[in-house]
Amino acid sequence: MHISALDALPAEAVSHNAAIAKQMMLRSGQIGNLVYFSRARFGPGEVAGAHHHSDMSEVFFVESGEGAIAINGKFHALHPGTCIAVEAGETHEITNTGSQDLILLYFGILSPIS
Repeated sequence: MHISALDALPAEAVSHNAAIAKQMMLRSGQIGNLVYFSRARFGPGEVAGAHHHSDMSEVFFVESGEGAIAINGKFHALHPGTCIAVEAGETHEITNTGSQDLILLYFGILSPIS
């Protein structure tokens, strides 16, 4: 069993942009193939630059705010309640396009080795 509370978790920088703060609720090794489960706060205009993961898929859920995600060059709007899954190998970039913080819940899960 693992229990965490956001108000007790420190903010850490996201590897793709140190201005974006995340709180890690679960880390690698705590549950099966889960790489992490986090909550990130993107200030207005912040961007997690284009990147991909060869070994994991990611799922993003928009808690609040507005933004856009580009997946392999195709843009998709991010609004509260939106859930987007990005497969391993897909290049993705997330941008806060709004005037308020964009808050995402997201997790990574190891992809099967082929």
